[in-house]
Amino acid sequence: MTYQKIAFVQGHGNSNSPKEYSFTDTNPPSGKIKYRLKQIDFDGKFEYSDEIEVNIDSPIKFVLEQNHPNPFNPSTTINYKVQTASIVTLKVFDVLGRDVATLVDEYQQAGNYNSQFSIRNYQLSSGVYFYRLQAGQFSETKKFVLIK
Repeated sequence: MTYQKIAFVQGHGNSNSPKEYSFTDTNPPSGKIKYRLKQIDFDGKFEYSDEIEVNIDSPIKFVLEQNHPNPFNPSTTINYKVQTASIVTLKVFDVLGRDVATLVDEYQQAGNYNSQFSIRNYQLSSGVYFYRLQAGQFSETKKFVLIK
């Protein structure tokens, strides 16, 4: 089994009192997933926790959610759900319908996804823009507002 590092949470150092740590996996794939923690000591020694298994159900339909924050500057997050494995494209357009950015253009398994859109990579003015998700026969468009 191969594990991927998905996050790092800074510890509180040496302590005799209980501490709480949390992390939310916002983009897990569908199916059975195993998680474990790796505790690293100051001297570099480490230990792994016991594994826990989580079953993530596939979305029951394609969904394109409203971005957040909206209005935004300089970046925003777009969440979407893919019902069945397919080629997925997520594009941004200006009010004249010109393609401004391609955020996603790849084959994706069924699951929950998010994409970050940052204006740092583009020369955009304030205004209304649209983003469109296409996956198989599904297509949906929503608008967002950029304020500089």
